[in-house]
Amino acid sequence: MSDTAIVYNEEELVLLLQQSREAFNYLYRQYGPALFGVINKVVYDEQTARDVLQDVFVKIWNNIEQYDANKGRLYTWMINIARNSSIDKLRSKGEIMKGKIHMGDDIVNNVQKGMKTEQATDTIGLKKMVAGLKPEYETIISLAYFKGYTLDEISKTLEIPLGTVKTRMRSAIKQLREIFNK
Repeated sequence: MSDTAIVYNEEELVLLLQQSREAFNYLYRQYGPALFGVINKVVYDEQTARDVLQDVFVKIWNNIEQYDANKGRLYTWMINIARNSSIDKLRSKGEIMKGKIHMGDDIVNNVQKGMKTEQATDTIGLKKMVAGLKPEYETIISLAYFKGYTLDEISKTLEIPLGTVKTRMRSAIKQLREIFNK
């Protein structure tokens, strides 16, 4: 039986990852493309995105013991590592100096120019929808999604409590869903 026919559930995979390099190869084949997709939405340069993907799998391999199934699914944990690693890469001084990240209010338009048509439809009208939010919601959504700020960074930047940022973020997302579903 070839190992491509073997399918592991998350619990089995986590246990195997702690013991076996073969399980890691399986993990890479199964989740690599999905994680690359997450990374590539944040890091627009394909080669840099591939480098980040490699870093992500090294972090997964080195930290698999820290994964806690009670806190969420393995896939969600890996996506968070990928997203955080991507944002860290964008914030690194070397990437800023290379000019591989887009800063400023025009980021959505810059992203659309490099996207395929079906990808660009995801962002059509997004800024207009966000502009329709209450000002305090619009600010939080813009900082988080267009500029890549974490909730903690938003809290410090706006000088408001983290709990308030989280509440406003939830309310803003709820309001965006209502706008989107109209």
